[in-house]
Amino acid sequence: MKYVIIGNSAAAVGCIEGLRKYDRAGSITVISDETHHVYSRPLISYYLAGKVKPENMVYRKKDFYEKNNVTVKFGTKAVSIDPKAKKVALDNGESVAYDKLLIATGSSPFVPPTNGLAKQSNVFTFLKYDDALGIEKLIGPQSRVVVVGAGLIGLKAAEGLAPVTGSVHVVELAPRVLPMILDEQAAAPVQKRLEENGITFHLGVTVETVVGEDKVEKVILKDGTELSCDVLVMGVGVRPNVAEAKAAGVEVNRGIIVDDAMRTSVPDIYAAGDVTEGVDLITGERKIMALWPNAYAQGRAAAYDMCGAKEEFHGVFPMNAVGFFGLSMITAGVQGGDGVEVQAKTNPETGATKRFFVKDDRLVGMILVGDVDRAGIYTYLISEKIPLSSLEKPLTDDSFGLNALGYDKMKERISS
Repeated sequence: MKYVIIGNSAAAVGCIEGLRKYDRAGSITVISDETHHVYSRPLISYYLAGKVKPENMVYRKKDFYEKNNVTVKFGTKAVSIDPKAKKVALDNGESVAYDKLLIATGSSPFVPPTNGLAKQSNVFTFLKYDDALGIEKLIGPQSRVVVVGAGLIGLKAAEGLAPVTGSVHVVELAPRVLPMILDEQAAAPVQKRLEENGITFHLGVTVETVVGEDKVEKVILKDGTELSCDVLVMGVGVRPNVAEAKAAGVEVNRGIIVDDAMRTSVPDIYAAGDVTEGVDLITGERKIMALWPNAYAQGRAAAYDMCGAKEEFHGVFPMNAVGFFGLSMITAGVQGGDGVEVQAKTNPETGATKRFFVKDDRLVGMILVGDVDRAGIYTYLISEKIPLSSLEKPLTDDSFGLNALGYDKMKERISS
């Protein structure tokens, strides 16, 4: 059996490890448009801040490909897929034949049209290791950095840059930080922690004009504010890389449509990770869930079906676990909507907040900022759709824990 994987990140690793669990003999070829050994993308901000060394960026040990008998074509891009001939054409003129193909091409940064923004040498996105390496060459203790976007990408860039530059200004069109995953109350302590560490925010406004030809010299905001700039980071968002799949006849909406086994609409072609649209376990809606653990799990699920294994993939719901300057945060599920009520608790001494989103006697979402204890119990309640009326304590009780599930459910949870 010839397995081919386009992409070399979490979904690819999940697929490789899933395949080798059941098939030690089949050939595996990975096509990677990057030149790096598989690395952990969430660590690139820590690399910039000097907290992680290059050798610690790896997501799997250096002998990972060799141990799993994987051929990797580094620095090579897949340009087209021929489902009839079962071949992938590469940008170097070669082609690779497959019996089973996984598309794990991830996403590319979205850079909104902006007056004066061209191909200046000091403009970067912040999605790949090469972005961090490029930024690293241009920054110093006096550098003035402007980051556009206060989502996860933008804020992680800001966190990495703040300790090693002179100033970091973050520009965000929304009225709060992390607008896609935090409500106003939860966003406040996160913004406060970032500000305490030297980051300045410009919220509810956008960049009107970029000034500078070969290099960006300053940015002018829509409210007239001018910010001097040595490095401009565009961290607005991402879009899934679906072009080759779409051209091959694979069904695509915003992302590639997949079923529970990660099969696409074209036989023997699978997809996993940020490039896909899967079903949200909570809402039942089809959506892109660009999450590192989800990408790995989807890649592994695809592998099992590729080699005829019968293990089931139970799906996921949106969840983010992240920290900023030591402030831990976990979000999961739904954070609002029709019929959703909020149960909240804030520690007056530490400022830590827990916000629970409840609908029809079920926990459907949560935001934990500064206190992520018992997160595993809360996610269990969400995924298993446990009636809250069956619990022995309310979610906001100081002593809430496994004991609130009752003896039988607690025993089941501990043993699982």
